[in-house]
Amino acid sequence: MRVAAIDLGTNTTRLLVGDVVDGRVDPLVRRSTITRLGEGVDARRRLLPFPIARVRNCLSDYRRELESLGAERALLVATSAVRDAENGEAFLGEIEWSYGFTTRLLSGEDEADLTRRGVGKLDPGTVVVDVGGGSTELVSSRERVTTNLGSVRLTERFLGSDPPTAEELAEVRGAIRAVLAEHAVSATDAVGVAGTVTSIAALDLSLVEYDSDLMHGHRLSEAAVEAQLERLAALPLAERREVPGLEPERAPVIVAGAVILLEAMRYLGLQEIEVSERDLLDGAALEAAKLPEPVEGDAPPGAYSCC
Repeated sequence: MRVAAIDLGTNTTRLLVGDVVDGRVDPLVRRSTITRLGEGVDARRRLLPFPIARVRNCLSDYRRELESLGAERALLVATSAVRDAENGEAFLGEIEWSYGFTTRLLSGEDEADLTRRGVGKLDPGTVVVDVGGGSTELVSSRERVTTNLGSVRLTERFLGSDPPTAEELAEVRGAIRAVLAEHAVSATDAVGVAGTVTSIAALDLSLVEYDSDLMHGHRLSEAAVEAQLERLAALPLAERREVPGLEPERAPVIVAGAVILLEAMRYLGLQEIEVSERDLLDGAALEAAKLPEPVEGDAPPGAYSCC
């Protein structure tokens, strides 16, 4: 079955269209657009009008693309920003009515489980590290941890200077370590997923244009992550936007994301982490294949009432 999965993240809205065959996803198209839906949510607990407008524009483009590719089912999953926002569920109601997507609001545990499923079979002791805009998940076959450590959230809380000061960076590190210290996760290896990890990997590989074949399976060392963090943190935002291989719209939050990644590796006691292109989107695509055939119906509860 040809399906579409949309990940409505705190920083990025992503699309995967692919064929589900024998329990695996053969991707046709992957798209990623930085929409920053979670802008201001940490402080105000509401999805704001401008971020909502950016997401709507993106979803209109994605709807046209998945229809042109013949997707039979479309599942949109929403994560940290929508979980935290008072008007989040109402916004999902609008999305269902306006775009025809089935929507699911994922808990942190749901997000971890779908990401683990999307990555695929892993050796015992391997932990998946998913650094998002609003949350970070650590999940293995034995353990599942979700935290409120996200690149957008921590940037808004701590990194007010341009470039960030040494004191601000130390504060971010301290906050991350304090949260991770509340959990006990053991690992013999790790797989990193999502935009922060792939962005740091692209810089480590000196990629000017994104190349998924080179990215997938690349092993990032702790030293490489630390080197990229030091490089990026030293640059003002305007110069960070010009760094070859770094998506300009990711530049505002990449420093906080890199700190989360580095501290997660140190917390797990690992010198390397493997980069994976397969993640939450792939898990959502497998779930999309289970959906019943869509039917026309009434507007869902809360439609057109979120803002």
